Amino acid sequence: MILNVSGRTDIVAFYSDWFLNRLKEGFVDVRNPFYPKSVSRIYFSDVDLIFFCTKNPLPIIDKIPLIAKKMYFHVTLTPYKKDIEPNIPEKSKIIEGIKKLSNLVGKDNVVVRYDPVFISDKYTIDYHKKAFDKICNLLDGYINTILISFLDEYKNVLKNKNTLKYKILTEDDYKEIGLSFSKSARNHRMVVHTCFEDRNLVEYGFVKGECLSKELAYKLTGKEYKKWKARTGNKCNCVEMVDIGVYNSCKHFCKYCYANYDEKKVNNNYNNHNPNASLLIGELMDDDIIKVRK
Repeated sequence: MILNVSGRTDIVAFYSDWFLNRLKEGFVDVRNPFYPKSVSRIYFSDVDLIFFCTKNPLPIIDKIPLIAKKMYFHVTLTPYKKDIEPNIPEKSKIIEGIKKLSNLVGKDNVVVRYDPVFISDKYTIDYHKKAFDKICNLLDGYINTILISFLDEYKNVLKNKNTLKYKILTEDDYKEIGLSFSKSARNHRMVVHTCFEDRNLVEYGFVKGECLSKELAYKLTGKEYKKWKARTGNKCNCVEMVDIGVYNSCKHFCKYCYANYDEKKVNNNYNNHNPNASLLIGELMDDDIIKVRK
């Protein structure tokens, strides 16, 4: 089994103590977001790989030696300011955190996500070209791969449209981004690729790939995994993972986020978090149906 920690919230940034407590206890409970009374119990003895996704790896870096599991990290690093990402720490600190992660788990096991890309009057293509090149320069020798994706019009994106003020990308825009990003990555011994994008930019030097392909999963664990059919139908080619997060519980409040759409609910969920509970948010109820997930 592969744990996704997490595509629904930033457990590393806000709930890393809870995660370490669950690791010590040996299991974690996950409430089904669509059928709340259904709870999956996952024993860490069944876990082959932990796939951490975060915008702030700093809270977990000192805890890495305590995690006796294979780990793979995606760290999102974008050039947006507080108007778009109000609660992200200084990017210079995140970069230093990525370097430390790379030294701890190996640069093959740390991927930077420049995600999502959107343009506006403030965040122009030239702005992105300079920012991307700077990131490549600062992380030269620490990572091998940068993954990019483009802005999708999720519920939260549409709600924040007046703040984001994003423009629709033209083919000329894709070309300029593709050529510039490819050159920056190549100059710093990196590969830049897209995952699950209609415009994958392979004609400009990008590699089309997955966040976690069958080949990479086998390389990391020595095991075969099925395609993640429950995720976006048949369009996503990532392997099956089990996400232990909860929607509407990330305090970053990024304006483009797909997993948050109700800030009041985020605050309520955050206040309903108990670091000693088996569930990330809330407690088990007497009428919950708990099933061990293998």
